[in-house]
Amino acid sequence: MMNSAASNNMMSSASASGNNAQAPPGLKTYFKTPEGKYKLQYEKTHPAGLLHYAHGKTVTQVTLAHLKDKPMQAPSQSSSSLGVSSGVRSAAARIGSLGASSTSNMVGNPNFDGKGTYLVFNVGDAIFVSDLNSQDKDPIKSIHFSNSNPVCHAYDPDAKDGHDLLIGLNSGDVYSVSLRQQLQDVGKKLVAAQHYNKDGSVNNSRCTCVAWIPNGDGSFVVAHADGNMYIYEKNKDGSGDPSFPVIKDQTQFSVSHARYSKVLNPVARWHICQGSINGIAFSADGAYIATVGRDGYLRVFDYKNEQLICGGKSYYGALLCCAWSKDGKYILTGGEDDLVQVWSMEERKIVAWGEGHNSWVSGVAFDSYWNAPSSDGVSENVVYRFGSVGQDTQLLLWDLEMEELVVPVRRAPGGSPTFSTGSQSAHWDNACPVGTLQPAPSMRDVPKLSPLVAHRVHTEPLSGLIFTQESVLTVCREGHIKIWMRPGLPESQSSNSDSVSSTSLKEKHSISGKVAGSSYKQ
Repeated sequence: MMNSAASNNMMSSASASGNNAQAPPGLKTYFKTPEGKYKLQYEKTHPAGLLHYAHGKTVTQVTLAHLKDKPMQAPSQSSSSLGVSSGVRSAAARIGSLGASSTSNMVGNPNFDGKGTYLVFNVGDAIFVSDLNSQDKDPIKSIHFSNSNPVCHAYDPDAKDGHDLLIGLNSGDVYSVSLRQQLQDVGKKLVAAQHYNKDGSVNNSRCTCVAWIPNGDGSFVVAHADGNMYIYEKNKDGSGDPSFPVIKDQTQFSVSHARYSKVLNPVARWHICQGSINGIAFSADGAYIATVGRDGYLRVFDYKNEQLICGGKSYYGALLCCAWSKDGKYILTGGEDDLVQVWSMEERKIVAWGEGHNSWVSGVAFDSYWNAPSSDGVSENVVYRFGSVGQDTQLLLWDLEMEELVVPVRRAPGGSPTFSTGSQSAHWDNACPVGTLQPAPSMRDVPKLSPLVAHRVHTEPLSGLIFTQESVLTVCREGHIKIWMRPGLPESQSSNSDSVSSTSLKEKHSISGKVAGSSYKQ
């Protein structure tokens, strides 16, 4: 890790120094795939001097946010949109001076031009925002929290009223804000925030993840470390007391609707499991939500009908992350068994294990931009590319080709495979009934996948990855982010892609703008 002064010098000389300057031992600035070489183009991180760990350390998560080039909306002056906690002071006095239709009236932040793609990430007691159109390694904005650490966040590119960014805290508190307004403001506190679950009034356990509901018209979900998940609507008061009933059986899934859900938040509570909910992800159409938890189970729910569809257990330990394929047919999970599981929604069971990590798998994502080199768009044999990162500091890329999977055969009592009959393992005989949580299948009953690429990308354990149209982003727990450009792209390019990228938990947008090479140092 470098100090901020050194990083500025390093970035300014990036084009001269190249990608091979002072690479840490064992780390390379590229990795090879069958379609070509992925190159480390640049890095983003936080200014070391601004970090505070008064509330302990937390794991860095990253959100991509694409601000569209559109006229500024006059900020709402309603009391709900300006209510913030005493711990995060409002800068409401500045709101009136924000421009309603032009960037020329912006308050004092020269780094913000009103559009572009931004990277939002948490480190210590702060949220940092970096401009991905800039060669600058340091962020252009920091937001500090005095009472608790931010631990999760989500961005809604289709928000209608300006509040498009969710931030969940270690204390259980949740805020919704306008990212555009935060970037316009020169202060280091939240501006015009809506506050939910204030001081843990509804649930005082840690927020573990937040997500906007696709096509949900401003609705979002907040998952907590006690196994509960809450549904909020951002146009309703966030300070009410919904008075949910006591959970009678902690082991059973249950849904309770708030007594005054027409006016107060949250509108519903879903009790998912005993122990922490570690990850949530909506299918692209918002029809299904997947959760993974400390108890080692993946659960898939029909969101609208509040019904458990399917799920099953890890081979060992907790599950930590999950992600959907763009077509909604497959779900990835990763966790403490060092494996990547591939689930089929059609068959409602595991259809492949990915073996290749040497430690816990902390992030998974499908690459919805990748096309098989030989794909003609006509073949029915679809190939899925996905990635995973782990605490072993490695990025692994995988190809899933269902037609090529070798299904294990059932073994006879004597132990020899019954190749003569060719009957499949019992795991493959039938799709599981709706609503069934399955035990972990035997390792010998599920096809194994080997990674296409295994590359050590950081010196610290990794916490996430994001695919965009032009790159792969990897992030480590300590808040260092690397951007790896795809094969075939020029060293420096400018684009205006607004297409949505594939990532766990969120609908995000691809990087657009100039990309420059940087020297490689942590």
